[in-house]
Amino acid sequence: MKRKLRSGLSASLLAVATCIALHSPYSLAARDAQTILKETCQGCHTPEADNALSRISHQRKTPEGWLMSIARMQTMHGLQISDDDRRTLVKYLADTQGLAPSETDGVRYALERRLNTVEKFDDQTSQMCGRCHSGARVALQRRPAQEWERLVNFHLGQWPSLEYQALARDRDWFDLARKEMVPLLAKRYPLDNPAWKKWLTTAPKAEALVGDWSFSGHLPGKGELAGIMSVTADGNDTFKVSVKGQYADGSPFNGDGSAILYTGYEWRGNVTIDGVTMRQVFAAQGNAMQGRMFEAEHDERGLDFVAARQGSNRLLAVQPGYLKAGSENEVTLIGSGLSGKPNFGKGVEVVEVLEQSPERIRVRLKAAANAQPGVRAVTVGTLKGPSLSVYSKIDAVKVVPEFSVARIGEGGGSTPKVQGRFDAEAWGKGADGKPYRIGVFPAQWKVEAFDDRAREDEDVKFAGTMQADAGVFTPGDAGPNPQRKMSTNNAGNLKVIAAVDDAGKSLTGEGHMIVTVQRWNNPPIP
Repeated sequence: MKRKLRSGLSASLLAVATCIALHSPYSLAARDAQTILKETCQGCHTPEADNALSRISHQRKTPEGWLMSIARMQTMHGLQISDDDRRTLVKYLADTQGLAPSETDGVRYALERRLNTVEKFDDQTSQMCGRCHSGARVALQRRPAQEWERLVNFHLGQWPSLEYQALARDRDWFDLARKEMVPLLAKRYPLDNPAWKKWLTTAPKAEALVGDWSFSGHLPGKGELAGIMSVTADGNDTFKVSVKGQYADGSPFNGDGSAILYTGYEWRGNVTIDGVTMRQVFAAQGNAMQGRMFEAEHDERGLDFVAARQGSNRLLAVQPGYLKAGSENEVTLIGSGLSGKPNFGKGVEVVEVLEQSPERIRVRLKAAANAQPGVRAVTVGTLKGPSLSVYSKIDAVKVVPEFSVARIGEGGGSTPKVQGRFDAEAWGKGADGKPYRIGVFPAQWKVEAFDDRAREDEDVKFAGTMQADAGVFTPGDAGPNPQRKMSTNNAGNLKVIAAVDDAGKSLTGEGHMIVTVQRWNNPPIP
């Protein structure tokens, strides 16, 4: 089979190129999608009734899913297609054969590049599918039974050694895949779904997203931020974007860029923030956007993002989201349409309103010394939203993520390092004795050997360095290290330890981090 790439692109460069294409507006000069399908795709995909094409017309996917399919045609079948045509085709297929918002619920972490997510699928799906790629990749597509069976056949034809790998050689993998997984997947992820048909008729127009958006975010290692994102129309489902905000410590979060809307709600943007290009992967529905922004070159450096369109009424965030009993502190509410005096629940007094606008209310709060520990509902007028945690003491500290992967890189090579980035979550016990999350606290960070083997191999010395005050771990260089036993690389198996101070008492939490080799295969959906 030919493995010719257009313009001689390597597989890794093609992955980068396709990702850029997904977040970039398509050219108005590009051919229309029907012409591309007829002239570029129909050579292999045979016409069917109602202007359908074999295989293509019997699948539904996210924009990333369609992008991966086209890239596979390029790498495996020698497809010749221009960047503009590829953008046009992804846009058309995502709009007409995409997924409804409800169909992406629970697995958007894969689209948002939350690569330290520990998936929770049934054992059969994990063993049959999730041992090679994420279960989310399966859950983010829809096919009839015949197409799921063809996908099984494709896997075995393309990777014939699959049956001899772990979790396959101990069972009749092919028979199980055809007779058990195909019916399961066809039932769980069917092509025909009322939710998709309803979405096609009710999806709002892109013009509804034009305007100013109040947003809130949190970046591990840096903290909370807030600001305004201004969106102006720039063509058919495309936008110009301007961001003006700041972190809680006062440092800026400003920039501009562009975005495109797929499927009526799948927002994909490229925004340069203070000189660094960041991707935006949001679900935009009604007057709300939610998702993640992350650096184009370092998807581990990302922030949670939630926004409300100005003119709507929504309370987005309480920053910070906790207050100690018997203390005073400034707290900022972020949202849209905020009016009236905020209420923080029993035992919490608003001492002074320091600043108030429809998007931001800054107040000084005081918690009574005898305030009961627990979570308080926060309201502004009739608006309800995020809560405030009141605590008298911290009961436990958790490292988030609890399990993570960092990757060595650089060292003369072209592959960047993948950092580990952590938060220290404080937890308390309520009056009922049940644990509750207080919030993210400042911490002192370090790493230790995870086990005796890691201690013997001196992983702490070689695997990388932890920034003590920020929870950011930077791995070592790639390549063999002559200082290590057998000149092995700088991989390691480490404990991540966070120490939080609570009134002079230090409490610690632990996580687990694997420092491993470079990520050579980096598709849009892992």
